[in-house]
Amino acid sequence: MNHLSLTARMSLMFMLAVIAVLTVAGLSFNELSRHHFRMLDRQTLIEKLESTQKILSSARGRAGFIEVQPQLNALLGAHEDLAAIILANDGTVLFAEPRPFNVPEKYRLHTDHGMWEWQEGGHMYRGITAQVSGPYQPEPLTALLILDVTNHMHFFETLLRWFWIGLIISALISAALGWVVARSGLRPLRQVTQVATSMSARSLKERIPLEPVPLELQQLVTSFNAMLARLDDAFVRLSNFSADIAHELRTPVSNLMTHTEVVLTKKRDVDAYEENLYSNLEDLKRMSRIIDEMLFLAKSDNGLIIPELTRIELSEVVAKLFEYYHLLADECGIHLTVSGSGNVLGDKLMLDRAISNLLSNALRYTPEGKTISVTIRQTGNAVTLTVENPGEAIKPEHLGKLFDRFYRADPARREGNPSNAGLGLAITRSIAEAHQGKIWCTSANGWTAFHLEFPAL
Repeated sequence: MNHLSLTARMSLMFMLAVIAVLTVAGLSFNELSRHHFRMLDRQTLIEKLESTQKILSSARGRAGFIEVQPQLNALLGAHEDLAAIILANDGTVLFAEPRPFNVPEKYRLHTDHGMWEWQEGGHMYRGITAQVSGPYQPEPLTALLILDVTNHMHFFETLLRWFWIGLIISALISAALGWVVARSGLRPLRQVTQVATSMSARSLKERIPLEPVPLELQQLVTSFNAMLARLDDAFVRLSNFSADIAHELRTPVSNLMTHTEVVLTKKRDVDAYEENLYSNLEDLKRMSRIIDEMLFLAKSDNGLIIPELTRIELSEVVAKLFEYYHLLADECGIHLTVSGSGNVLGDKLMLDRAISNLLSNALRYTPEGKTISVTIRQTGNAVTLTVENPGEAIKPEHLGKLFDRFYRADPARREGNPSNAGLGLAITRSIAEAHQGKIWCTSANGWTAFHLEFPAL
């Protein structure tokens, strides 16, 4: 059953349902018909018994019984399937029409007006036994009325035989109709399958239309279209990511090749070689940093970043980072402030790196003479750290993409700048998510703020 197609399963279930319904209907009809014929036979026997009793009640002894025999013959002989036997008290047969029956002894004494049945010689009989008495009868007589119902039994045998033949034919027809109906009903599903089969990396923007799809399959198609949208978005991101990696690594590799080729054009002194090596070292460091960041993000994507959770006071982390960035801020005439406090469970090195990325980003875009403020707030079960700086606002269409790898709100790519590879915010988001937290950005009215939220201790 598990290996059958959906069409075959539905056809089989449809056939079984039809068989079940026809079987119940046929057996019910058969039983009701048998009951109906039994009631008719019983009614016939009781009517004849009552008429026989009226006739015998007027007979005066055995001599009078001979006088009423013509009436009994007329009454009981008119029914060709009916036989009657009248017995005296001593068992003597007084009347038999059309011939004496070898009725089993137990039915001769069965005088409660209940109908009995027995089979003999391929025939089936139904009968009734009753005591008949009258004012002129010194002793009661026993009347046995017997009805030959063999024709009824033959009818039911024929009916049952044709029922099974009809049931088999109906099962085959219902299976064929079920297959046609199921195949027609599953046509939209086959269309969905064909579209899914034809999908490739170049056709991920195609969607299955909902209009011709039945209501039962619309949820499936909606989910499938949503999956295609996610795949398309992931594929675009992956393509852009590959292009960005090539773009970022091209510059340092090109610098290395150029410097090396220039140095090799002629013999130079030791100082020239040393200067070239230092220049190459800077590019190598940049490449190494990009590779390390990419490895970090790859581990984050696969859930391999497991923070070493310790109790951390965020204000202390920010204060230490201010000591590091103090000289750079003084050179640019930028002030650094921190307010509030909050304790979280986290990895100190990771949190240092995340907050450092935000401070470095703020220093890059804050105008000279302005202030970068860090605010720590604890509300309910969350601790929020906000790094806010003045400067040109970020357009709303860029806010949702700032944390993508190699993404820059400024379309002008700054090649060769080792401090701006475009991975800092992506790493910060990975660190926040590894700590069961989140990060988002708001920018309006000349102020830009990055918000880090962590579960409170």
